[in-house]
Amino acid sequence: MTNSSIEINNLSKSFKKFKAVDNLSLQVNYGGIYGFLGPNGAGKSTTIRMMLSLIKPDAGSISFFGEKLQDSGRKAFKRIGALVEKPDFYMYLSAIRNLKYFGSLSGADTSNKNLQRILDMVSLGDRGKSKVKTYSLGMKQRLGIAQALLHNPDILIFDEPTNGLDPIGMKEVRELLLRLAYDEGKTIFLSSHILKEVESIATDMAIINKGKTIVQGKTQELLHQGDLKVTFDFVEVDKAKNYIELTSLADKILEIKESIITISMKRPDIAPIIKQFSDNDLLLNSVIPMYSLEDYFLEITQEDNNA
Repeated sequence: MTNSSIEINNLSKSFKKFKAVDNLSLQVNYGGIYGFLGPNGAGKSTTIRMMLSLIKPDAGSISFFGEKLQDSGRKAFKRIGALVEKPDFYMYLSAIRNLKYFGSLSGADTSNKNLQRILDMVSLGDRGKSKVKTYSLGMKQRLGIAQALLHNPDILIFDEPTNGLDPIGMKEVRELLLRLAYDEGKTIFLSSHILKEVESIATDMAIINKGKTIVQGKTQELLHQGDLKVTFDFVEVDKAKNYIELTSLADKILEIKESIITISMKRPDIAPIIKQFSDNDLLLNSVIPMYSLEDYFLEITQEDNNA
């Protein structure tokens, strides 16, 4: 049995002369949250639509649970749920009546007990009888996720699930995705342009650009590969500045602001430099290494655009 819940091999799709997806390959293991990232127009939504058989690829293959999609037909979708951008509901019906209707179309269990269980899972258990028109955007997104959960899928595919939400709604959806992955054991394939969101919850990720995979792997391992922005808060900043300007660190200074000097460096260099400062009587209030997914994303995509 394969260790991957999703495998995409050499996938390609063109629209007339525009190549939206170009020989794309991805591997998504069971469990956890997989972040699928890329700039606008990188091919993320086209890839997801091919994964859901909404459009047909020109070449390549998509496999779920070790079986190619073209071989398994609709059988694979019994174990897959999806939310693509904004969900649509009948606004004047209650949440439960909406779920009953959509569940009946797919042959899901629409018993009141199961629907209440799903609403509880997405923290809407006490609003199941409320009309959807009374819901906030965040609640509608969570109801959309509830709809994707109707048939208890093993894989959930989400394309921009926090699109248009305020910070509270984003937090609600983010917490729900974590519960689904780690309490319910779902594999979540998450496409998002909100990098901090992915950084905070994704165990693995891929960055694509121009329809191609640039990099994929464990989120934290990828983030530790590049240079860090390290802020050194000195007790005597002028003394520290004079010292640093006589060393090779001078070329790596990014900013000097009040008592803080920010220097670009590799993670393994931090400890020796702290010792170097200590040996030269440069006292520190704090040392904070910073490297965000946004920094990594910009670095990787810019390198690819310049290639």
